[in-house]
Amino acid sequence: MIGLRFALFWEAVRIALQSIWAHKLRAFLTLLGIIIGVSSVLLVGASIEGLETYVETAVSKALGSNTFILARFAHTGSMTDEEWERMWRRNKAPNLEDLDFLRARCPACAEIAAEMGATHNTYFANQEMLDSQIRGVTANMVYLTDLTVEEGRFFSDSEEEHSTFVGVIGTDIKEKFFQNVDPVGQIIKVQNYPVRIVGVLEKMGSVFGNSLDNVVYVPIGAFYKMFGGRRQLAFRGKSTTRDNFDTAVDQVRVAMRARRHLRPNEDDDFGLITTDDINNSVDAFTGAIAMVVTPITLISLLVGGIVVMNIMLVSVTERTFEIGLRKALGARRTDIIYQFLIEAFFLAASGGAVGLGLAFVGATIIENTTPIPMTITLAYIVLSLGVSGGIGVIFGLYPAVKASRLDPIVAISAER
Repeated sequence: MIGLRFALFWEAVRIALQSIWAHKLRAFLTLLGIIIGVSSVLLVGASIEGLETYVETAVSKALGSNTFILARFAHTGSMTDEEWERMWRRNKAPNLEDLDFLRARCPACAEIAAEMGATHNTYFANQEMLDSQIRGVTANMVYLTDLTVEEGRFFSDSEEEHSTFVGVIGTDIKEKFFQNVDPVGQIIKVQNYPVRIVGVLEKMGSVFGNSLDNVVYVPIGAFYKMFGGRRQLAFRGKSTTRDNFDTAVDQVRVAMRARRHLRPNEDDDFGLITTDDINNSVDAFTGAIAMVVTPITLISLLVGGIVVMNIMLVSVTERTFEIGLRKALGARRTDIIYQFLIEAFFLAASGGAVGLGLAFVGATIIENTTPIPMTITLAYIVLSLGVSGGIGVIFGLYPAVKASRLDPIVAISAER
Protein backbone atom coordinates (compact mmCIF):
# COMPACT_ATOMS: atom_id res chain seq x y z
CA MET A 1 0.00 0.00 0.00
CA ILE A 2 2.79 2.40 0.92
CA GLY A 3 4.65 1.44 -2.25
CA LEU A 4 1.56 2.21 -4.35
CA ARG A 5 1.13 5.61 -2.69
CA PHE A 6 4.77 6.36 -3.32
CA ALA A 7 4.48 5.34 -6.98
CA LEU A 8 1.38 7.50 -7.45
CA PHE A 9 3.17 10.44 -5.83
CA TRP A 10 6.15 10.17 -8.16
CA GLU A 11 3.79 9.80 -11.10
CA ALA A 12 2.19 13.10 -10.08
CA VAL A 13 5.65 14.68 -9.84
CA ARG A 14 6.53 13.40 -13.33
CA ILE A 15 3.33 14.75 -14.87
CA ALA A 16 3.79 18.13 -13.14
CA LEU A 17 7.36 18.48 -14.41
CA GLN A 18 6.31 17.46 -17.93
CA SER A 19 3.62 20.12 -17.90
CA ILE A 20 6.08 22.80 -16.76
CA TRP A 21 8.62 21.75 -19.39
CA ALA A 22 5.99 21.74 -22.12
CA HIS A 23 5.21 25.41 -21.41
CA LYS A 24 8.69 26.75 -20.63
CA LEU A 25 8.08 30.37 -21.63
CA ARG A 26 4.81 30.57 -19.73
CA ALA A 27 6.48 28.99 -16.71
CA PHE A 28 9.36 31.48 -16.88
CA LEU A 29 6.99 34.45 -17.08
CA THR A 30 5.07 33.00 -14.14
CA LEU A 31 8.29 32.73 -12.17
CA LEU A 32 9.32 36.36 -12.67
CA GLY A 33 7.19 37.60 -9.79
CA ILE A 34 8.63 34.98 -7.44
CA ILE A 35 12.18 35.62 -8.69
CA ILE A 36 11.89 39.37 -8.16
CA GLY A 37 10.27 38.90 -4.76
CA VAL A 38 12.89 36.48 -3.45
CA SER A 39 15.75 38.60 -4.80
CA SER A 40 14.25 41.70 -3.19
CA VAL A 41 13.82 40.05 0.21
CA LEU A 42 17.36 38.65 0.20
CA LEU A 43 19.02 41.86 -1.04
CA VAL A 44 17.14 43.97 1.51
CA GLY A 45 18.07 41.52 4.26
CA ALA A 46 21.70 41.46 3.10
CA SER A 47 21.79 45.26 3.06
CA ILE A 48 20.39 45.50 6.58
CA GLU A 49 22.83 42.90 7.93
CA GLY A 50 25.67 44.53 6.01
CA LEU A 51 24.80 47.99 7.31
CA GLU A 52 24.84 46.65 10.86
CA THR A 53 28.25 45.03 10.32
CA TYR A 54 29.57 48.17 8.63
CA VAL A 55 28.50 50.48 11.45
CA GLU A 56 29.77 48.16 14.19
CA THR A 57 33.12 47.84 12.41
CA ALA A 58 33.28 51.61 11.99
CA VAL A 59 32.48 52.13 15.68
CA SER A 60 35.19 49.68 16.66
CA LYS A 61 37.64 51.36 14.28
CA ALA A 62 36.85 54.87 15.47
CA LEU A 63 36.44 54.19 19.19
CA GLY A 64 38.41 51.02 19.69
CA SER A 65 37.05 47.71 20.92
CA ASN A 66 36.28 46.95 24.56
CA THR A 67 36.17 50.65 25.48
CA PHE A 68 33.87 53.08 27.24
CA ILE A 69 33.42 56.85 26.97
CA LEU A 70 32.67 59.26 29.80
CA ALA A 71 31.46 62.69 28.77
CA ARG A 72 28.92 65.32 29.68
CA PHE A 73 26.38 63.62 27.43
CA ALA A 74 26.41 60.03 26.22
CA HIS A 75 23.11 58.60 25.07
CA THR A 76 22.24 56.18 22.26
CA GLY A 77 18.46 55.84 22.50
CA SER A 78 15.61 58.23 21.76
CA MET A 79 15.08 61.09 24.17
CA THR A 80 12.24 63.57 24.67
CA ASP A 81 12.83 67.30 24.70
CA GLU A 82 12.09 67.37 28.43
CA GLU A 83 14.65 64.65 29.15
CA TRP A 84 17.26 66.44 27.07
CA GLU A 85 16.59 69.75 28.80
CA ARG A 86 16.81 68.10 32.23
CA MET A 87 20.08 66.43 31.26
CA TRP A 88 21.43 69.72 29.89
CA ARG A 89 20.78 71.47 33.22
CA ARG A 90 22.00 68.56 35.37
CA ASN A 91 25.08 67.22 33.61
CA LYS A 92 28.54 68.72 33.92
CA ALA A 93 31.52 68.07 31.69
CA PRO A 94 34.51 66.25 33.22
CA ASN A 95 37.79 68.11 33.64
CA LEU A 96 41.44 67.09 33.59
CA GLU A 97 41.56 66.91 37.40
CA ASP A 98 38.97 64.11 37.19
CA LEU A 99 41.34 62.07 35.01
CA ASP A 100 43.92 61.32 37.72
CA PHE A 101 41.10 60.69 40.21
CA LEU A 102 39.55 58.02 37.97
CA ARG A 103 42.87 56.42 37.10
CA ALA A 104 43.64 55.96 40.78
CA ARG A 105 40.25 54.42 41.52
CA CYS A 106 39.78 52.02 38.63
CA PRO A 107 42.11 49.04 39.09
CA ALA A 108 40.20 47.16 36.39
CA CYS A 109 41.08 49.85 33.83
CA ALA A 110 44.13 49.31 31.65
CA GLU A 111 44.07 52.91 30.40
CA ILE A 112 41.97 56.05 30.71
CA ALA A 113 42.69 58.87 28.28
CA ALA A 114 41.29 62.36 27.74
CA GLU A 115 40.30 63.85 24.40
CA MET A 116 38.86 66.99 22.85
CA GLY A 117 38.08 67.73 19.24
CA ALA A 118 37.70 70.54 16.74
CA THR A 119 37.44 70.96 12.98
CA HIS A 120 39.90 73.38 11.40
CA ASN A 121 41.89 73.85 8.22
CA THR A 122 45.56 72.86 8.25
CA TYR A 123 48.36 74.52 6.26
CA PHE A 124 51.76 73.68 4.87
CA ALA A 125 53.68 76.31 2.89
CA ASN A 126 51.06 77.74 0.51
CA GLN A 127 48.82 74.66 0.59
CA GLU A 128 45.63 74.22 2.58
CA MET A 129 43.77 71.12 3.76
CA LEU A 130 40.12 71.83 4.51
CA ASP A 131 38.18 70.58 7.53
CA SER A 132 40.85 68.53 9.27
CA GLN A 133 39.85 66.89 12.53
CA ILE A 134 42.13 68.24 15.24
CA ARG A 135 42.16 65.83 18.18
CA GLY A 136 43.70 66.91 21.47
CA VAL A 137 44.47 63.75 23.45
CA THR A 138 46.65 62.38 26.19
CA ALA A 139 49.63 60.32 25.07
CA ASN A 140 48.08 56.99 26.07
CA MET A 141 45.21 57.40 23.57
CA VAL A 142 47.23 55.33 21.11
CA TYR A 143 46.67 52.28 23.37
CA LEU A 144 42.89 52.73 23.47
CA THR A 145 41.99 52.87 19.80
CA ASP A 146 42.91 51.12 16.59
CA LEU A 147 45.50 53.80 15.83
CA THR A 148 48.62 52.33 14.25
CA VAL A 149 51.63 54.57 13.65
CA GLU A 150 53.03 53.71 10.22
CA GLU A 151 55.89 56.23 10.17
CA GLY A 152 57.66 57.88 13.09
CA ARG A 153 55.97 57.62 16.51
CA PHE A 154 53.14 58.88 18.67
CA PHE A 155 53.94 61.80 20.94
CA SER A 156 55.36 60.99 24.37
CA ASP A 157 54.17 61.55 27.96
CA SER A 158 56.84 64.23 28.30
CA GLU A 159 55.54 66.08 25.23
CA GLU A 160 52.04 65.84 26.63
CA GLU A 161 53.16 67.13 30.02
CA HIS A 162 54.92 70.14 28.46
CA SER A 163 52.10 70.81 25.95
CA THR A 164 54.61 70.60 23.10
CA PHE A 165 53.33 71.53 19.66
CA VAL A 166 53.88 68.15 18.01
CA GLY A 167 51.40 66.11 16.03
CA VAL A 168 50.61 62.78 14.44
CA ILE A 169 48.83 63.10 11.10
CA GLY A 170 46.56 60.88 9.00
CA THR A 171 47.34 59.71 5.48
CA ASP A 172 45.07 62.30 3.81
CA ILE A 173 47.23 65.12 5.15
CA LYS A 174 50.40 63.26 4.20
CA GLU A 175 49.18 62.75 0.63
CA LYS A 176 48.07 66.38 0.38
CA PHE A 177 51.25 68.03 1.69
CA PHE A 178 54.07 65.49 1.52
CA GLN A 179 53.75 63.31 -1.57
CA ASN A 180 57.49 63.25 -2.28
CA VAL A 181 58.80 64.36 1.10
CA ASP A 182 59.28 62.56 4.42
CA PRO A 183 56.62 64.19 6.61
CA VAL A 184 58.33 63.39 9.92
CA GLY A 185 60.01 66.55 11.16
CA GLN A 186 58.02 68.87 8.86
CA ILE A 187 56.01 71.78 10.26
CA ILE A 188 52.31 72.31 9.54
CA LYS A 189 50.16 75.11 10.91
CA VAL A 190 46.97 74.77 12.92
CA GLN A 191 45.31 77.96 14.16
CA ASN A 192 48.59 79.72 13.21
CA TYR A 193 50.46 77.49 15.65
CA PRO A 194 53.41 75.54 14.22
CA VAL A 195 52.99 71.80 14.77
CA ARG A 196 55.98 69.55 14.18
CA ILE A 197 55.03 66.16 12.76
CA VAL A 198 56.41 63.22 14.72
CA GLY A 199 54.36 60.42 13.17
CA VAL A 200 51.97 59.30 10.43
CA LEU A 201 49.05 56.96 11.09
CA GLU A 202 48.16 53.92 9.05
CA LYS A 203 45.27 54.48 6.66
CA MET A 204 41.91 53.96 8.39
CA GLY A 205 39.46 54.61 5.54
CA SER A 206 36.12 56.36 5.87
CA VAL A 207 32.77 56.01 7.59
CA PHE A 208 29.67 57.00 5.59
CA GLY A 209 31.87 59.02 3.26
CA ASN A 210 33.65 60.88 6.08
CA SER A 211 37.38 60.27 6.03
CA LEU A 212 39.09 59.09 9.21
CA ASP A 213 42.48 60.03 7.74
CA ASN A 214 42.10 63.82 7.58
CA VAL A 215 43.19 64.11 11.20
CA VAL A 216 45.89 65.58 13.42
CA TYR A 217 46.50 64.27 16.94
CA VAL A 218 48.18 66.77 19.28
CA PRO A 219 48.87 66.81 23.05
CA ILE A 220 45.79 67.96 24.92
CA GLY A 221 47.64 70.89 26.49
CA ALA A 222 48.64 72.14 23.03
CA PHE A 223 45.01 71.80 21.97
CA TYR A 224 43.96 74.01 24.90
CA LYS A 225 46.42 76.67 23.73
CA MET A 226 45.07 76.50 20.18
CA PHE A 227 41.34 76.43 20.84
CA GLY A 228 40.84 77.36 24.50
CA GLY A 229 38.92 75.39 27.10
CA ARG A 230 35.37 75.99 25.90
CA ARG A 231 35.12 72.67 24.07
CA GLN A 232 33.79 69.60 25.82
CA LEU A 233 36.32 67.21 27.33
CA ALA A 234 35.67 63.46 27.30
CA PHE A 235 37.44 60.43 28.74
CA ARG A 236 37.94 57.13 27.00
CA GLY A 237 38.82 54.02 28.97
CA LYS A 238 39.65 50.38 28.41
CA SER A 239 39.56 47.44 30.80
CA THR A 240 42.51 45.18 31.48
CA THR A 241 40.59 42.20 30.04
CA ARG A 242 37.32 41.65 28.26
CA ASP A 243 36.01 39.62 31.21
CA ASN A 244 36.28 42.51 33.67
CA PHE A 245 34.97 45.17 31.29
CA ASP A 246 31.71 45.58 33.21
CA THR A 247 33.70 45.82 36.44
CA ALA A 248 35.81 48.63 34.98
CA VAL A 249 32.71 50.54 33.87
CA ASP A 250 31.15 50.14 37.32
CA GLN A 251 34.35 51.32 39.04
CA VAL A 252 34.46 54.43 36.86
CA ARG A 253 30.78 55.17 37.51
CA VAL A 254 31.16 54.74 41.29
CA ALA A 255 34.32 56.86 41.35
CA MET A 256 32.75 59.64 39.30
CA ARG A 257 29.64 59.70 41.47
CA ALA A 258 31.84 59.93 44.55
CA ARG A 259 33.81 62.71 42.89
CA ARG A 260 30.57 64.62 42.24
CA HIS A 261 29.19 63.84 45.76
CA LEU A 262 26.01 62.32 44.35
CA ARG A 263 23.55 60.69 46.73
CA PRO A 264 22.33 57.14 46.01
CA ASN A 265 18.90 58.37 44.85
CA GLU A 266 20.36 60.93 42.45
CA ASP A 267 20.90 60.24 38.75
CA ASP A 268 24.36 60.40 37.20
CA ASP A 269 25.25 63.95 36.19
CA PHE A 270 27.54 62.64 33.45
CA GLY A 271 27.21 60.33 30.49
CA LEU A 272 28.85 56.91 30.39
CA ILE A 273 28.52 54.76 27.31
CA THR A 274 30.25 51.65 25.99
CA THR A 275 30.87 50.39 22.48
CA ASP A 276 28.44 47.58 23.31
CA ASP A 277 25.74 50.18 24.03
CA ILE A 278 26.35 51.76 20.63
CA ASN A 279 26.29 48.38 18.89
CA ASN A 280 23.08 47.41 20.70
CA SER A 281 21.54 50.69 19.57
CA VAL A 282 22.61 49.91 16.00
CA ASP A 283 21.09 46.42 16.33
CA ALA A 284 17.79 47.91 17.50
CA PHE A 285 17.82 50.45 14.67
CA THR A 286 18.51 47.90 11.93
CA GLY A 287 15.98 45.54 13.52
CA ALA A 288 13.33 48.26 13.28
CA ILE A 289 14.23 48.81 9.63
CA ALA A 290 13.93 45.07 8.96
CA MET A 291 10.50 44.92 10.61
CA VAL A 292 9.22 47.69 8.33
CA VAL A 293 11.00 46.91 5.05
CA THR A 294 10.90 43.10 4.95
CA PRO A 295 7.06 42.81 4.99
CA ILE A 296 6.91 45.36 2.16
CA THR A 297 9.28 43.31 0.01
CA LEU A 298 7.27 40.18 0.81
CA ILE A 299 4.30 41.82 -0.94
CA SER A 300 6.07 41.16 -4.24
CA LEU A 301 6.05 37.46 -3.36
CA LEU A 302 2.31 37.72 -2.71
CA VAL A 303 1.84 39.21 -6.19
CA GLY A 304 3.91 36.35 -7.59
CA GLY A 305 1.63 33.91 -5.81
CA ILE A 306 -1.43 35.46 -7.45
CA VAL A 307 0.24 35.02 -10.84
CA VAL A 308 0.91 31.37 -10.02
CA MET A 309 -2.75 30.83 -9.13
CA ASN A 310 -3.88 32.49 -12.35
CA ILE A 311 -1.59 30.32 -14.47
CA MET A 312 -2.68 27.16 -12.64
CA LEU A 313 -6.33 28.01 -13.30
CA VAL A 314 -5.49 28.38 -16.99
CA SER A 315 -3.65 25.05 -16.83
CA VAL A 316 -6.71 23.35 -15.32
CA THR A 317 -8.90 24.70 -18.12
CA GLU A 318 -6.45 23.58 -20.81
CA ARG A 319 -6.09 20.07 -19.36
CA THR A 320 -9.73 19.28 -18.68
CA PHE A 321 -9.66 16.20 -20.93
CA GLU A 322 -6.46 14.91 -19.29
CA ILE A 323 -8.01 15.30 -15.85
CA GLY A 324 -11.21 13.57 -16.91
CA LEU A 325 -9.29 10.71 -18.50
CA ARG A 326 -7.15 10.17 -15.38
CA LYS A 327 -10.21 10.14 -13.16
CA ALA A 328 -11.95 7.73 -15.53
CA LEU A 329 -8.93 5.40 -15.26
CA GLY A 330 -9.14 5.41 -11.46
CA ALA A 331 -7.24 8.49 -10.27
CA ARG A 332 -8.65 9.77 -7.00
CA ARG A 333 -9.33 13.38 -6.11
CA THR A 334 -6.26 13.43 -3.89
CA ASP A 335 -4.11 12.28 -6.83
CA ILE A 336 -5.33 15.20 -8.95
CA ILE A 337 -4.80 17.64 -6.06
CA TYR A 338 -1.26 16.32 -5.54
CA GLN A 339 -0.50 16.72 -9.23
CA PHE A 340 -1.47 20.39 -9.40
CA LEU A 341 -0.10 21.27 -5.96
CA ILE A 342 3.25 19.74 -6.90
CA GLU A 343 3.25 21.70 -10.15
CA ALA A 344 2.51 24.96 -8.32
CA PHE A 345 5.11 24.18 -5.67
CA PHE A 346 7.80 23.44 -8.27
CA LEU A 347 6.99 26.64 -10.12
CA ALA A 348 7.31 28.76 -6.96
CA ALA A 349 10.30 26.86 -5.56
CA SER A 350 12.15 27.13 -8.88
CA GLY A 351 11.52 30.86 -8.87
CA GLY A 352 12.84 31.00 -5.32
CA ALA A 353 16.02 29.15 -6.31
CA VAL A 354 16.63 31.45 -9.30
CA GLY A 355 15.92 34.49 -7.10
CA LEU A 356 18.42 33.20 -4.55
CA GLY A 357 21.09 32.92 -7.24
CA LEU A 358 20.36 36.42 -8.55
CA ALA A 359 20.47 37.79 -5.00
CA PHE A 360 23.96 36.37 -4.48
CA VAL A 361 25.10 37.91 -7.78
CA GLY A 362 23.56 41.28 -6.85
CA ALA A 363 25.06 41.16 -3.36
CA THR A 364 28.50 40.45 -4.81
CA ILE A 365 28.21 43.40 -7.21
CA ILE A 366 27.07 45.78 -4.45
CA GLU A 367 29.80 44.59 -2.07
CA ASN A 368 32.48 45.14 -4.72
CA THR A 369 31.27 48.62 -5.66
CA THR A 370 30.37 50.04 -2.23
CA PRO A 371 31.95 49.95 1.24
CA ILE A 372 28.88 48.15 2.63
CA PRO A 373 29.44 44.40 3.19
CA MET A 374 26.49 42.30 1.99
CA THR A 375 25.60 39.40 4.26
CA ILE A 376 22.89 36.97 3.12
CA THR A 377 22.08 35.09 6.29
CA LEU A 378 20.56 31.63 6.57
CA ALA A 379 17.48 33.13 8.25
CA TYR A 380 16.69 35.28 5.21
CA ILE A 381 17.34 32.35 2.84
CA VAL A 382 14.94 30.12 4.78
CA LEU A 383 12.38 32.95 5.00
CA SER A 384 12.39 33.75 1.28
CA LEU A 385 12.47 30.14 0.03
CA GLY A 386 9.93 29.02 2.63
CA VAL A 387 7.56 31.84 1.77
CA SER A 388 7.97 31.30 -1.99
CA GLY A 389 7.34 27.54 -1.71
CA GLY A 390 4.46 28.11 0.71
CA ILE A 391 2.91 30.65 -1.62
CA GLY A 392 3.06 28.08 -4.42
CA VAL A 393 1.16 25.58 -2.28
CA ILE A 394 -1.35 28.10 -0.93
CA PHE A 395 -2.16 29.74 -4.25
CA GLY A 396 -2.09 26.41 -6.07
CA LEU A 397 -4.58 24.86 -3.68
CA TYR A 398 -7.74 26.38 -5.21
CA PRO A 399 -6.89 25.39 -8.81
CA ALA A 400 -5.93 21.91 -7.59
CA VAL A 401 -9.21 21.44 -5.72
CA LYS A 402 -11.13 22.81 -8.69
CA ALA A 403 -9.40 20.29 -10.97
CA SER A 404 -10.14 17.40 -8.58
CA ARG A 405 -13.87 18.21 -8.56
CA LEU A 406 -14.30 17.90 -12.32
CA ASP A 407 -16.74 15.22 -13.37
CA PRO A 408 -14.80 12.77 -15.57
CA ILE A 409 -17.63 12.29 -18.08
CA VAL A 410 -18.20 16.04 -18.43
CA ALA A 411 -14.44 16.64 -18.63
CA ILE A 412 -13.92 14.07 -21.40
CA SER A 413 -16.96 15.17 -23.39
CA ALA A 414 -15.89 18.84 -23.11
CA GLU A 415 -12.91 18.10 -25.36
CA ARG A 416 -15.13 17.06 -28.29
